[in-house]
Amino acid sequence: MSTDALWWLTLALGLVVCLVAVLLLQIFYRKVRRIESGSDAIWETGKQVARNTATTWMLHQTTVRLDVFTEEALKHDAFLDEALAQAGGDD
Repeated sequence: MSTDALWWLTLALGLVVCLVAVLLLQIFYRKVRRIESGSDAIWETGKQVARNTATTWMLHQTTVRLDVFTEEALKHDAFLDEALAQAGGDD
């Protein structure tokens, strides 16, 4: 085989190696982009969950205050029932 033929064979093999490398890098890049888009979606969902649950620590205090409010409302109801009964008894 002549020197020119060896050079052309070497250049052809180098071109094949380069094309395979580009192909593998493209496949790798697509996989990385897919993973990145999935992680972005997970990040956005996590932020939404954090926003939706940011005030859950106040639920206990809300329950306590609602119980106090309910007790007070029942006192007012009893007072009004008593006042209406007395007003009805005066007729």
